[in-house]
Amino acid sequence: MGPGLRRDDLLKDYTHEVIRMKKWRSRVTTDGLDRAPHRAFMRAMGLDDEALARPMIGVVSMKGEQTPCNMTHDFQVDAAKAGIAEAGGTPREFTTISVSDGISMNHEGMKFSLLSRELIADSIEAVVHGLAYDALIGFGGCDKTLPGVMMGMIRCNVPSIFIYGGSALPGRFEGKTLTVLDSYEAVGGFMTGEIDEATLAGIERSCLPTIGACAGQFTANTMAMVSEAMGLTIPNVSMIPGVYAERAQVARRAGRLVMEMLRRGGPLPREIVTRKSLENGAAIVAATGGSTNAALHLPALANEAGISFTLDDVGEVFARTPLIGNLRPGGKYTAKDVYDIGGAAVVVRALIESGHIDGSCLTITGRTIAEEYGNANVPDGEIITSTGAAISPDGGVAVLKGNLCPDGAVIKVAGLKKLVFEGTARVFEDEEECVDAVRNRKYAAGDVLVIRNEGPVGGPGMREMLGVTALIYGQRTYHRRALFRRHPWDVRRLRLAGIVHRRPAGAGAGGGSDSHRCGCALPGSTDQ
Repeated sequence: MGPGLRRDDLLKDYTHEVIRMKKWRSRVTTDGLDRAPHRAFMRAMGLDDEALARPMIGVVSMKGEQTPCNMTHDFQVDAAKAGIAEAGGTPREFTTISVSDGISMNHEGMKFSLLSRELIADSIEAVVHGLAYDALIGFGGCDKTLPGVMMGMIRCNVPSIFIYGGSALPGRFEGKTLTVLDSYEAVGGFMTGEIDEATLAGIERSCLPTIGACAGQFTANTMAMVSEAMGLTIPNVSMIPGVYAERAQVARRAGRLVMEMLRRGGPLPREIVTRKSLENGAAIVAATGGSTNAALHLPALANEAGISFTLDDVGEVFARTPLIGNLRPGGKYTAKDVYDIGGAAVVVRALIESGHIDGSCLTITGRTIAEEYGNANVPDGEIITSTGAAISPDGGVAVLKGNLCPDGAVIKVAGLKKLVFEGTARVFEDEEECVDAVRNRKYAAGDVLVIRNEGPVGGPGMREMLGVTALIYGQRTYHRRALFRRHPWDVRRLRLAGIVHRRPAGAGAGGGSDSHRCGCALPGSTDQ
C-alpha cells in the first residue's frame, strides 16, 4: 500500500512500517505519518502517489564528458529506466565519477585512476544505502568503472544488474584496422623516423572513430567478459558495440529483469559471487589474453563478498586455462569481431565444455551459466579457437614468482615470442625518469628497465604506464629489452621480453640497482 492522504491511512502505514520494510527497503522513506517531509522532497521531483507506492530502483552511470568510454551510457540509461517503469518500479537515476585512463596517462593524473575504483564503490554504497533503494542497475565504461560498480553492487547486496556500456568500433587507416593503442605506438615510431608526422596525425584521427571503450581486449572489455563469466550481467551483452541500438534493448530488458529479481528476492550479488564464480572470471581473462589489471580487480570483488581470493589463486586459474582468444593487443581481433561470431558466449560455452568454467554457477537470471550459455555459437577457429586447438596450452596472462618479486608478479604472455630474458638493470626512481630515457633512447639492447616508487605507497596510486611500453614498442626495440614495474598495471601489447606487475610494490621495498644482472623466465620456457 502506498502513502495515502487520509490520517487513518497514514497511521496504518506507520503501524505496519516494519513489516513492509522486509519486502521493500524504500518503504522506510515513503511510508508512515512521519515520512511526510520525505514524500515532500520526492513530490518536488515530480513523483506522484503511484510513483511513491512503487519500489525505488537506483540506476547509476558515469554519464558525462570525461571520456568517450562512458558516453554510450546516456541512451542505455534511458532504456533501463523505461524497463523499470514498465515492470512497476520507479527508477532513480544518479551518477558517479570517472577518471579516464587514456587522458590521465603519463602524468600525475594517473595516480587517481585506481583510486577512482574505490570512490565509485563508495559513492554507490552511499546513495543506495543513504536513500534506501530497493535494487540497482549499474553501468560501467572506462577501465576502473567496471570493477568499481561491481564492487558497489556486491557491497550493497540488493538485487543488482551490471551493464557494460560497450566498446568503440575499431578505426581504419591506410587499409589497417586500428585501436587507440596504435596512437601510443605511433609516437615511438615517429621518434625513430619509422613514420612521418602526417602518418602520426592520420592515426591519431582515425584510431577511435566512435564513442565507447577501447576496442581491444584491454581492461574494459576484459572486465566486461568477467562480469559475464561471473553471472553479474545480462548474458552475452559484453561484446555488443557501444553505439549499437541493440544495447537499448538489452538495457530495457535489464530494467524488467531487476524488478523480477526484486519480487522473487534475488539472486543477490553475494549469492552469485562465490569462489567458483571468481575462478570463472579468472578463466575468461586467461582464455582471452585479457588485461593484467584483472589480477587487481578479482581479489577486490572477492573482498566485497567476504571471500579470500588472492593473486596466487588468480595465478592458479591462469596457469590451467588455455589461451583461445586471438584478440588485441596480443592477437589480431577486436571486440566487434567477437560480437560478429556470436559474442562472449562463444568463449564461455567453449570453457564450460572443456571444464575450465564451472557451469553450475548462478547468474542474475536465476539460471546457471550452463543454462544461459549452453546453446551459444561454437568457436570460429580464427577469432576464438576451441580449447582442443588452443593458441597456447596455458593462459595469455601469468603470475611469476622469484627473488625479484617474492610476493608475485603478473605478465601478459599472449603474443609474446621470447619466454626468457636476462640483462643488466637500469633503475629509474619514477615513471617520468624512465620516459625521458626512453624518449631520448638512452638505453641499450639487453637492458632491464626497472621503475621504482610506483606502488600504492611510493606512487601513490599505482599508475599505469602504457606510455613507456608503447614508446618502446613503437621504437621497435621490444625484443631486446625487459621492463619491470613496482606496481600492477596493464601491459597493453606485450611483445616485450618481460613486463610485469611486481609485488611488493610499496616504497622502500627494494627493486634492484644499476648494473645488477636480472631477468625472468615465463611459463612454458625451459628455464623456469
